[in-house]
Amino acid sequence: MKISTKGRYALRLMLDLAVYDTGEPVRIRDIAARQEISEKYLEQIISVLNKAGYVKSVRGPQGGYHLVKDPAQYTVGMILRLTEGSLAPVACLEDEVNVCARQEGCVTLRLWQMLNQAVSDVVDHVTLADLVEWHEQKSGNYVI
Repeated sequence: MKISTKGRYALRLMLDLAVYDTGEPVRIRDIAARQEISEKYLEQIISVLNKAGYVKSVRGPQGGYHLVKDPAQYTVGMILRLTEGSLAPVACLEDEVNVCARQEGCVTLRLWQMLNQAVSDVVDHVTLADLVEWHEQKSGNYVI
């Protein structure tokens, strides 16, 4: 499994919104400058996050975006699955029910299930609040 740029940037965008939450909306321009990511690319990502109800847009000259929920209510898994789709290491584990004709005799299926569970255990238990805390523990030179 390899997380795409879109998934990594979505996580950084959400983390930026959490870290720089002052009660005022955060502008994409500011996030782009801090994260050194193209505004156009962030606009595409924020659109996905907005449609999913993860962020809310505020229109106008003082507009921008803010998180809809508390950072503790977003897991890394939620954000990555929204932007990446399934995080399963193999296609046969992407759906809730494995319909692979080879599953009964597949020796490697157990390995893929263990790997899938290990990934889920991490991304579904680390929250945006955890990332904010880790960010605060880093020095001032750390870039999220």
